[in-house]
Amino acid sequence: MKNIVILISGRGSNMQAIVNAAVPNVRIAAVLSNSETAEGLKWAAERGIPTDSLNHKNFTSRLAFDTAMMEKIDAYQPDLVVLAGFMRILTPEFCAHYEGRLMNIHPSILPSFTGLHTHERALEAGCRVAGCTIHFVTAELDCGPIVSQGIVPILDGDTADDIAARVLAVEHKLYPKAV
Repeated sequence: MKNIVILISGRGSNMQAIVNAAVPNVRIAAVLSNSETAEGLKWAAERGIPTDSLNHKNFTSRLAFDTAMMEKIDAYQPDLVVLAGFMRILTPEFCAHYEGRLMNIHPSILPSFTGLHTHERALEAGCRVAGCTIHFVTAELDCGPIVSQGIVPILDGDTADDIAARVLAVEHKLYPKAV
């Protein structure tokens, strides 16, 4: 049985997809957040999954927050730490601590469009497809080894929101399989 800790910042729709998939031989040990008001924490708690949070604004540095979060995560002895909408850029120390067992999902076909506003940037570039990438996290933002990718068409007249909805549906299928 693999122990998984999932990190979220908001509603945690990818976390929910992973939990609902009931991945064989996987135990969701905890759902943690950098926001005590993250909607996904309530959802996880209602299903009996341990939850906790640390507000990153209460720390004097990114490293201080990451160190405190690592202590919380390590208490669950995870085999895999899954970032599911965890909206924090992680320190090199955090990435090194979980090297090879820290997974993220990004809403673009990496290596294109790292960072934020991926769908807007895909539209501006005239792309005809968009998608998502599941990758292992390294200190370089959105540049770790790719685990899997999903692709959706960009249709004439699409907005960034249209693309986001289509990509999210693929994320919800792909992330549980990657876990």
